Amino acid sequence: MAALVQAQAQALAAAAAASGALRGAPRGVGGGGRGSISNIWRSLGAAAAAAAPPPRRLKGASVESTKVEGVFPVTMIPGDGVGPELMHSVKEVFKAAAVPVQFDEHHLSEVQNMASEEILDEILGSMNNSKVALIGKIHTPMEYKGELASYDMRLRRKLDLFANVVHVTSLPGYKTRHNNLDLVIIREQTEGEYSSLEHESAKGVIECMKIITRAKSQRIAKFAFDYATKKGRSKVTAVHKANIMKLGDGLFLRCCEEVSELYPKIKFDTMIIDNCCMQLVQNPYQFDVLVMPNLYGNIIDNLAAGLVGGAGVVPGESYSAEYAVFEMGARHPFAQAVGRNIANPTAMLLSSANMLRHLNLEHHSTLISEAVRKVIKVGKVRTPDMGGYSTSYDFTRAVITAMNE
Repeated sequence: MAALVQAQAQALAAAAAASGALRGAPRGVGGGGRGSISNIWRSLGAAAAAAAPPPRRLKGASVESTKVEGVFPVTMIPGDGVGPELMHSVKEVFKAAAVPVQFDEHHLSEVQNMASEEILDEILGSMNNSKVALIGKIHTPMEYKGELASYDMRLRRKLDLFANVVHVTSLPGYKTRHNNLDLVIIREQTEGEYSSLEHESAKGVIECMKIITRAKSQRIAKFAFDYATKKGRSKVTAVHKANIMKLGDGLFLRCCEEVSELYPKIKFDTMIIDNCCMQLVQNPYQFDVLVMPNLYGNIIDNLAAGLVGGAGVVPGESYSAEYAVFEMGARHPFAQAVGRNIANPTAMLLSSANMLRHLNLEHHSTLISEAVRKVIKVGKVRTPDMGGYSTSYDFTRAVITAMNE
């Protein structure tokens, strides 16, 4: 753990030293007001109840005074592992593209002793102003220190980020076992096995509670069908283990079936989680939109990311009725890569481009996402996880160059 903290400090110092080294990109036109897919389900909320951090503002202090006219405020949480390095890439690309975004950066980390209720309150204050965040992986230590819920989970619960969306697509020019993949994984992420309800009922006997509620199951099911409708998708698959967990997963499955009846134009089917894992490896083309409870979604997100190149290339996002958080689709701190300048910025850059689209900054979103895909398609600059020898800095510079072309 100490090595991870030391490595992160070195990485942050290296990022600071490299700051300003990247140059050039045409200035784009700005976007309009705020809007996104999240508007579809905005009414659903009632359905279910690396350097030292910047100086902290007073608890409850307003952030309105820091807003700049014509610039979108965005909350940034670099997180742990290579998160700060990836955020540095985002900042450099945004600077080169003249993106009208102002980051309000906060540091939340349990491994660096930068986690407290005060910091959570500061982040919530920032989110109340921005409504949008870009975050890195917030590592959760396995050691039990008296509190079962991690700060990452506490933050997601406070923001009620009930829907996690991971769009898994093949990258042109990068061949994997399965090519031309295009599927979406939607995960309920406020209950299930991640409810942090565990206790020792007798010596050597631990009970872990899995919470499934009708309200939240209906909410995520409706989210999935609304998403499929808006995006022109044709099928939703509910993933479950109702053959064993007859009450909990049985309720989730029934809710999905009930909601499906409201969307006669969307095909609906179901699949048991273990079979789903096998089918994803054997024939992932049969899937379109998959919806599932918390733990299954966490596993499937990572499995599906592996189909198209790994955790470094898949973006993700999480929604509540009020907030949108953009992040990597497969949450991984890449601790072994910290400070080595080898982390792949692709997933974080694509996530940031999706964030810009959410803000209606379509020009900047397209400029960045197309540049990233162009660099990968050309194939001359690839990080080690994609079989190349380029550094994170090289990849970032190549993206900026591609934006100029």
